Amino acid sequence: MPVYILKRLAALVPLLLLVSVVVFLLLRAAQGDPAMAYLRLSRIPPTDEALATARRMLELDLPLWEQYARWLARAVTGDFGTSYVTGRPVLAEVLHYLPATLQLAGAALLLTLAVSIPLGVGAALHRDRPLDNAARALSYTGVSLPNFWLGFLLVWLFAVKLGWLPALGRGGFEHLVLPAVTLSLMSMGINTRLIRTSLLENMHARHVMYARTRGISERGVVWRHMFKNSLIPVLTSLGMHVGELLGGAVIVETVFAWPGVGRYAVSAVYNRDYPILQCFMLLMTAIFVLCNLAVDILYAWADPRIRLGEDRA
Repeated sequence: MPVYILKRLAALVPLLLLVSVVVFLLLRAAQGDPAMAYLRLSRIPPTDEALATARRMLELDLPLWEQYARWLARAVTGDFGTSYVTGRPVLAEVLHYLPATLQLAGAALLLTLAVSIPLGVGAALHRDRPLDNAARALSYTGVSLPNFWLGFLLVWLFAVKLGWLPALGRGGFEHLVLPAVTLSLMSMGINTRLIRTSLLENMHARHVMYARTRGISERGVVWRHMFKNSLIPVLTSLGMHVGELLGGAVIVETVFAWPGVGRYAVSAVYNRDYPILQCFMLLMTAIFVLCNLAVDILYAWADPRIRLGEDRA
């Protein structure tokens, strides 16, 4: 296991390098001049002289390879540059907004598991009954509704019409409810459907039938013999849900004015703030890979037949 973890962590380095190159080139290929955006935000008239000065200050007058080489040399030391807009270190600003995003994504993930696991198990045990129909309706609804539209709908209903919950901003628990539900509904629907299908496949397996003949209680059969063996596909989807939640947080944070790193990155897109976007993409890539590494480790716990980091004959 330690060897496997070290190999995965070592593979993260070339992956981050590749992502940095792709993001760097895509940002430079996009339309818009960051020097012009810098002058606009600084309220400086965009004369030819001012544009030339801004490009020199932002190192945009250098060849692309030299821009990247300089940025990479600083990035390996933890210096991801300064924001074109605020003039403050990018890494410090991204880390300032990151806890809000992790709080939102973590709450959405917990909500996904808290709803989808019992609902998926109940749907499988009560197939073609009202609970199963409700679970399938949730699955179809979750994968069909765009999260930005769902967010506006929840704000209109629970904040504007009923006045039960706040619509915008970050504060206490009540501020977290609407954005967490909005962010988690798609993952909740997918996970519910996956748990139901996996349990139905294992329901008539030989080891389950043998457990029943031994006189084990139905609850013990379900949770000890069916549920645990159905976890592998669920864990696989859990790794994908992390990416969905982090990606969806960008839109949900904008809808609910949640002060997270996703909303911060959206403002950086409008302002052509290259250093922020490069740091943001690298950080999200690292978080996603580390979460998938944690999921792979859970595989070995769920199925003892899986031995990570060992050669197989």
